[in-house]
Amino acid sequence: MTDRPESGAGRPDYLRIPRVGIGQRIALFGGTFNPPHKGHRHVALTGLARLAVDQVWWLVTPGNPLKSHEGLTTLAQRVEETRAFADHPRMVVTAFEANYSFRYTADTISFVRRRFPTVKFVWLMGADNLATLHRWQNWRDIMQLVPVAVVDRPGASMSVMSAPAARAYAGARIPESQAAALPGTNPPAWTFLHVPLDPTSSTAMRAARRG
Repeated sequence: MTDRPESGAGRPDYLRIPRVGIGQRIALFGGTFNPPHKGHRHVALTGLARLAVDQVWWLVTPGNPLKSHEGLTTLAQRVEETRAFADHPRMVVTAFEANYSFRYTADTISFVRRRFPTVKFVWLMGADNLATLHRWQNWRDIMQLVPVAVVDRPGASMSVMSAPAARAYAGARIPESQAAALPGTNPPAWTFLHVPLDPTSSTAMRAARRG
């Protein structure tokens, strides 16, 4: 991990860190988005509305360390496709992690908190990710660094509550009715947001593409 960006003239704009104002509330929404779909947008819009944040940053990652990279399209293609789904004035698509050689979410969060000490960050993710959070590198650091908002996904509502991360931080869960206060809450703190479910999945879309 490094806090210095890789050098090079004419680098794409999506490798730059987004601009942010003093004291703003930002939801960080990471993923490979391979490909992005309306389910991702549903999570992002839920975060935007329920968490009362100023922006949602879609962090298009170079690749998930826990998953095979077979069939992973280029970063540029995934950014372009993601921008089509994140078509909203308060949503920003960025892949700055690739410019800093960040591989793990904990490193990214630690970096943005140092870079923007007045900004209130919250990690936004689908419930399927909470189910496997305990397998992420330094996952407890994530919970200790920022509050976390978990948006319901098909098939995850019941199972995620028995997941290791949910059990480990059961005492840090705040009521869904207080979600708007989450970005300003000292971590560890998380909430589970129930929403109408969208069944779309990247896995099914990749299978359809292969035909």
